[in-house]
Amino acid sequence: MNALPIIDIGPLYQSDPQAAQQVAGAIDAACRQWGFFYIKGHPISAARIEALNAAAKTFFALPLARKLDIDITRSLHHRGYGAIATEQLDPTLPSDLKETFDMGLHLPADHPEVVVSKPLRGPNRHPDLPGWEALMQAHYLDMQALAQTLLRAMTGALGVPQTFFDERFEQPVSVFRMIHYPPRHTATSETQRGAGAHTDYGCITLLYQDGVGGLQVRNVDGQWIDAPPIEGTFVVNLGDMMARWSNDLYVSTPHRVISPSGVDRYSMPFFAEPHPDTAIQCLPGCQDPEHPPLYPPTTCADFLLSRFADTYAYRRQGEPSN
Repeated sequence: MNALPIIDIGPLYQSDPQAAQQVAGAIDAACRQWGFFYIKGHPISAARIEALNAAAKTFFALPLARKLDIDITRSLHHRGYGAIATEQLDPTLPSDLKETFDMGLHLPADHPEVVVSKPLRGPNRHPDLPGWEALMQAHYLDMQALAQTLLRAMTGALGVPQTFFDERFEQPVSVFRMIHYPPRHTATSETQRGAGAHTDYGCITLLYQDGVGGLQVRNVDGQWIDAPPIEGTFVVNLGDMMARWSNDLYVSTPHRVISPSGVDRYSMPFFAEPHPDTAIQCLPGCQDPEHPPLYPPTTCADFLLSRFADTYAYRRQGEPSN
């Protein structure tokens, strides 16, 4: 229990049903035991990752005033730049030593859901950098497709039709995020971490991390183990929505980031989350008289907004001004 499984998902893109079923079985086992695993054999190219890394370093190196042109605390739908200490993932520790950029599915200002101010719906807010928006949009769509490939592989074990998640991820509220973790010596106290211990909110997360390291996962024995960078892979973990859907058959596992010593760290998680109106409730195949539903029904939007209020001070203090 000291190393996360590594799963080659290449067969999910091939025409061998038996091989694809073996991959699905490996994913199911990892979801039950860990809630975390690595994937390789995915279609995201090394050239794409290199371009994203360069873009992240360019953006986070901008003067603070330029980054605050798209300040997330002034966004109605949680898009844009999050300054250092904007988030507090562990309420027992100081706010996190990281800065972020968040984007989601772009909906124009005249979209019906935006017109009525539906939560988490609206246009993206990009920095004015050459090629940035096209790169981010292409990557967002490719990561959404990758997430749905993984979710499709989980449907058999969860007892739902293969199209179950595809139907619920039409116009999703998935988020692509870039994160910059400054070196540890810039912390305001010894207890400030890059990211405090937490579970993710959504369905599944796909994480690219650079070669610096710092991600730690809590195993079933309650020990923190390293999840080191492995070239060409994404780290995949389940979020609280999947735990609710699966009645805790699939595990939403606590994890944290220890700030690097003397160097900067960059990571890029993709949080796959369904349409905001999606009902999040125990699936029929994940309950029986001996295992009744553990969580009350909710919706994607209601659940996310409740978790945002716990994490972001600006979400607790009232709506942004513009």
